[in-house]
Amino acid sequence: MSIPQIDVAYTAVATAENGRDGRVATDDGKLDVVVNPPKEMGGSGAGTNPEQLFAAGYSACFQGALGVVARAAKADIKGSTVTAQVGIGKTEAGGFGLEVELITSIPNVDRATAEELVAKAHEVCPYSNATRGNIKVTLTVA
Repeated sequence: MSIPQIDVAYTAVATAENGRDGRVATDDGKLDVVVNPPKEMGGSGAGTNPEQLFAAGYSACFQGALGVVARAAKADIKGSTVTAQVGIGKTEAGGFGLEVELITSIPNVDRATAEELVAKAHEVCPYSNATRGNIKVTLTVA
């Protein structure tokens, strides 16, 4: 399987120090956070963690993709939300893996339309395209 070529419009740059128990900052200074493992994984839980950062990015990106498909469908998604729940745990092979549930609420459309918009957003979203076939992603319409 080959990796599709893209026309890169923007490149984000972030640097981590000391891995999961340190600091992550972007080159433009807009994000500079302390990262610590969550208490559930034996850490202090004092800072944020990579899973929270991934959940924030995925939910924002998916909401953007939802906007793209909603405009094309002339659907009203005002007041909609996307919540990403990112789980981390040990894999059967002994490493660690992720799974995601995207919970989408679109109050101004019927359930069938919401499900169709969410499915289309999943095809458009760069995070969905990056994770497809690599981790379990569950789409839930609330």
